[in-house]
Amino acid sequence: MTDSTTSGRGGSRFGSGRRHGTGHYGEPTQPIRVPVTLLPSVRALLSGKKRRSGDLHVLSVPDRPTALPLPLYGSRIAAGFPSPADDHLEDTLDLNEHLICHPAATFFVKVQGDSMIKAGIHHGDTLVVDRSQEAKSGSVVIAVVNGELTVKRLKIEGGRVWLMPENPDYAPLEIKDGMELVIWGVVMHVIHSL
Repeated sequence: MTDSTTSGRGGSRFGSGRRHGTGHYGEPTQPIRVPVTLLPSVRALLSGKKRRSGDLHVLSVPDRPTALPLPLYGSRIAAGFPSPADDHLEDTLDLNEHLICHPAATFFVKVQGDSMIKAGIHHGDTLVVDRSQEAKSGSVVIAVVNGELTVKRLKIEGGRVWLMPENPDYAPLEIKDGMELVIWGVVMHVIHSL
């Protein structure tokens, strides 16, 4: 029997393989362990493609959001009786600065369904989700339950955990032994079109 170190076969060789930083992501990579049921969602998130699962479409956020400063006028808009408008430009407003606190930990999801309408989250809305925020009881979260993505309000009470809808047509989901629950992030903002 020959040893691979003495035969010149097998094992690692200096200068072989792909050079660091030349792969798909343009930088060195590191392996991570992911539950098998979450692999399609993680791959979709990394590839920047939409992934539909349950009642959400996952959309990725670019590493460096594009700045788009828009005019911000200093006058307030009356919601009652109209007032004479003045057009005093106060500053510019970049929504990335106001909606995204942690770009590396932020992603967007598009809502499918109406289980959260009483929380102001409607079908077709886009949610801004921050993975760096701690999910607490009362937080609106993006959760993966047995491989399916959902948006619900997290309720933790007496050692028990529920995912609560904000629509009386839907039942709360208690997380019991044997169920897999992963919190992907906390919903920070809702982008709702009129």
